[in-house]
Amino acid sequence: MGRLMDNHRLTNDESAGLISLLNDYSYALDVLDKYDHQQIPEEHTSRKIVYTPTYEDAIQVVALLKNRYPSNALFGNEKDMSFRSSLASINQTFDGRDLYPSIEVKAAHLLYFIVKNHSFSDGNKRIAAFLLVWYMDRNNILYKKDGNRRISDNSLVALTLMIAESDPAEKDVFIQVVVSLINGHN
Repeated sequence: MGRLMDNHRLTNDESAGLISLLNDYSYALDVLDKYDHQQIPEEHTSRKIVYTPTYEDAIQVVALLKNRYPSNALFGNEKDMSFRSSLASINQTFDGRDLYPSIEVKAAHLLYFIVKNHSFSDGNKRIAAFLLVWYMDRNNILYKKDGNRRISDNSLVALTLMIAESDPAEKDVFIQVVVSLINGHN
């Protein structure tokens, strides 16, 4: 920052503004740096799972979404059993231990599996995005202590589209990015 100020002769107000921006977005810049080095740690996550979604509960949520898009007869129609599989997958265990040990990791996988499995004739991204926030809400992590949402509308859209367009070979890194953006630091 010192070199920038020396080389560009910034006013005190400009310098203060840049420092303020760096402070405001330092976490995002750090996540991008960790992504570049493929070293995104799982941190600031919650292990106290309050709610495990059942197929019946989740399909009721999908039915609620169907009401939002009544002119689309294809919206939310299951194509196969992959929706059940997506829900069951987030609660997998191995040797008695959760494969996905935190709410945030389970939530990220839920979003990923529903988007990538393409279980519905139409609406997969919308359904996946809504089920992510529903799952986070049911596990008491959607809102920060101050009452603000942990994930903004824009972030939810960006994460969902990022997963939809991603290479399945890069699943783990995309999961890490999602976890970093919905964890307790946000």
